[in-house]
Amino acid sequence: MPTIEEFIRGRSPLQPNQIYRLRELVADWQLLSDLSFADLILWVPLRKDMKSWPTGYVAIAHIRPMTAATVFSHDVLGDEIQWGERPHIDRALSSAEIIRDTVPERFGDFMIKEETTPVIFEEEVIAVISRHRDSELMRQPSRLELNYREIAHQLYRMVAEGKFPYENASSLFDPAPRVGDGLLRLDLNGVVTYASPNARSAFGRMGWNNALEGEVLHEVAEQITTSHSVAHEEGLRVQLSGRAIRRVELENTGGTIDLLVLPMTQGDDRIGSLILLQNVTELRRRERELITKDATIREIHHRVKNNLQTVSALLRLQARRIEDPAASAALNEAVRRIASIALVHETLSSGSDSSVAFDDVLDRLVTHSLDLSSRMNELAIMRTGFLGSLDPTIATPLSLVVTELIHNALEHGLEHGGSSLEIALERGATRANISIIDDGVGLPEGFDLATSSNLGLQIVRTLTENELKGELVLESAGNKTIARLTFPI
Repeated sequence: MPTIEEFIRGRSPLQPNQIYRLRELVADWQLLSDLSFADLILWVPLRKDMKSWPTGYVAIAHIRPMTAATVFSHDVLGDEIQWGERPHIDRALSSAEIIRDTVPERFGDFMIKEETTPVIFEEEVIAVISRHRDSELMRQPSRLELNYREIAHQLYRMVAEGKFPYENASSLFDPAPRVGDGLLRLDLNGVVTYASPNARSAFGRMGWNNALEGEVLHEVAEQITTSHSVAHEEGLRVQLSGRAIRRVELENTGGTIDLLVLPMTQGDDRIGSLILLQNVTELRRRERELITKDATIREIHHRVKNNLQTVSALLRLQARRIEDPAASAALNEAVRRIASIALVHETLSSGSDSSVAFDDVLDRLVTHSLDLSSRMNELAIMRTGFLGSLDPTIATPLSLVVTELIHNALEHGLEHGGSSLEIALERGATRANISIIDDGVGLPEGFDLATSSNLGLQIVRTLTENELKGELVLESAGNKTIARLTFPI
C-alpha cells in the first residue's frame, strides 16, 4: 500500500511535520469512525504551494467503522476529485469550519449524509476529513448512538481546533481499546454521565453491581480495586480525573479492566472526558500463566544443569580410580562432553527468553577447552564474527560439535606444534558458518572424515548430519588445518 508521501509527492507542498501530524491522525482515527458510525476519508488539497488555490484533492486514507456497515464497497485511496466537485469539502477547507448542515444524497443503494471537518495544524488547514454514513440509520437512534455521536462531534471539533490527535500520546493508544469494548463519559467533576452496556458489564465483573451513571469514577475505582492505600487512592483520583490523557488498569480478584482516559476540550476549556475501557482479565491471566511457565522451564533447565554437573563429577571421580590410562581418558572425554551440554542448560536457566546467546556459550567452551590443554599459556586464540541467539534445538548439538572440533585442534593439531587457533563465525539470513583454524601439524596423510575411527569426529559427523542438518569439511590449506561447519538456521 502506498504511503502518504507517495500519494502526495509532486501534488502537495505539505512539510514533514504536517505529514507526521496526518500520520498521527490516521493512527488514532478508528475512534472517530466508530463513534460516528461513519466511513472516513482523508483528503489532501492539490496545489503548488500553501498560498495557491487548490485545484482539487487526493484521498490519502480511508477507514471503515466497526460499529456499523460500510457505505463503500471499495477503497478510494489515491482517488482525485476536482475543486467544485464536492462542495462540502471545499467549504470546510476555505472556512476552516465543520460542515454538518448537508442534505443526504443517493450513493448506490444508500442515502448518504456527508459531513466534513478541516484538519488544523499550527493554525493552518492541511487536510479535510469527509465522513459518510447511511442517513436511514440516523432516524431512530438509540441512547447509545446519541451519546456516541455527541462525543464524536466533540472530537471532530477538537480536530478542527488542532487538539486531536493528542500530542505525544501514540504509545498510550497501543493497543487501543475499541469503542465497542466499553465507553464511559465523564463531566468536569469526574462524574459518569453515560456508561455503555459493555462498560457496565466490565465493572459488574469487578464486583460493582450498582449503576455507574451519577457516580464519581475514581470513588468507584477505589472501592473495587484490591489496594486501599492512601497513595493508591490519590493516584486514582488524579489518573481518572480526565485532566490529562492516561492509561490506567484496575484489578481485583474478579478481573482486570484497562482504561484509556481522554480529556475533552472546547477551545481552551476542558468540558469533561471520554474513557475507553476493555476487560483484559483473560489476557492478564494468560500473561501470568506464561510468566509461570517460563519460570518453570528455567527451573527445569537449572535442574538439568545441576544433574549433568553431578554426573560429570561422578565420572571424574571414577576416572581417578581407574588405573588403565585409556579408560581414564575415555571417562574424561565424557566429562568434557557433558560439561558442554550443561553450559547450554545453564544459559537457558538464567536467560529471560527461550533462545541461547551462543557467542557467550562459545567463549566459555573455548576457555574450558584451554584449561585442559598443556599449552594453554602458549597459544594465541582469536574469535571473529558472531552467531547471536540460537534455538536450544540447535545450540545443544552445536555446543557439542564445537567442543569436539576445538578439542581436536588442541589435542591433535597444536599439541606438538603451532601457536594459533582461530574461530571464525558468520551468520546469514538462513545459514551459519563456523570455521576452526589451527596452524598445527595438519591432517594425517590420506585422512578421510567419513572413515575416520576417531570417536570425537564420529560424534561430530553424526550430530552435524542428523541434528544440525548441516555439512562438515576438514581440509588442509597451506600450513593450516580448517574445520568448516555449515548449517541452516
